Amino acid sequence: MTAPSTIPGLQGVNVAAITPRGKGGDVNFGATFELIDYLCAARVGGIALFTAWGEYPALAADDRARLLYLAVKRSRVPVLAGVGSATLDQTLGLAREARNAGAAALLLPPPLFFRYDQPYDEEDLREFYEQFAAQVGSGVAIFLSGGIAMETVGQLLAAGCFAGIEDGSGAADSLDRLRAHRGSSTVLSGHDSLLVQARSAGLGVVSAAACAAPELTMALDRAIAAGNGERIGRLEAKWQELIGWLERFPPPAGVKTAVSLRGIQTGPLPVPLSPGKQKNLEQFREWFKGWLPATRKLAAHG
Repeated sequence: MTAPSTIPGLQGVNVAAITPRGKGGDVNFGATFELIDYLCAARVGGIALFTAWGEYPALAADDRARLLYLAVKRSRVPVLAGVGSATLDQTLGLAREARNAGAAALLLPPPLFFRYDQPYDEEDLREFYEQFAAQVGSGVAIFLSGGIAMETVGQLLAAGCFAGIEDGSGAADSLDRLRAHRGSSTVLSGHDSLLVQARSAGLGVVSAAACAAPELTMALDRAIAAGNGERIGRLEAKWQELIGWLERFPPPAGVKTAVSLRGIQTGPLPVPLSPGKQKNLEQFREWFKGWLPATRKLAAHG
């Protein structure tokens, strides 16, 4: 397992990237390379592929392996690889492919279609993670990801097989508890509502909204690093406007729509929206077109 501190950018802003897809649902490799270039130009810390925002359950394992290999070659920043799937064997295969491709770290959510809301299920979940760690081998940092009880997280991190956790709960108290008990482990915040809090505390983040507006995200990150409270306030107001809109839609609908308005082909949404949500999405399109120029100017010039 690679120590997190040796991975450049991991403890900064990592973007949870969408996966551009064609009309038939296949991966649009060309558009993905454009997306990677666009994110690298914004000087993000890292790019996370195949998170929930990247529609990983809809993608074939072979496509994921091929795209990751090419993405690592294309990207100028570290690439994190989500390796979630329905089975342990497929997750192990994806993890080994990601390690061999040169991924900087793995994001390991629980297996699909598995319940974690009962105490006895946590035992099964811990067994899944322990067997994964025992079989995957070394050579890459592994981060727990997804809905895992705090007690289970503590037990797994204490075993020393995992580099840390990406916490997407959006609960400030959960993030505080992880910070207090992390030891040598790295804590990444995976919920955009806590970005300012996490970065102010020196934690890394995995941000989906950053895929829509990376220049705003990085300007906010620089303001936090400089301790410029007045600039943080102005930038965070823009940030809250954006995530307020994005939270109205199921992932990754809002982010995909915003990225398409940036000139990158994103393909169809994974699921149809209700008429009411579709109307809201059209409103979001118009809002984003007006919001973006002023936001880019603020991010560039303050």
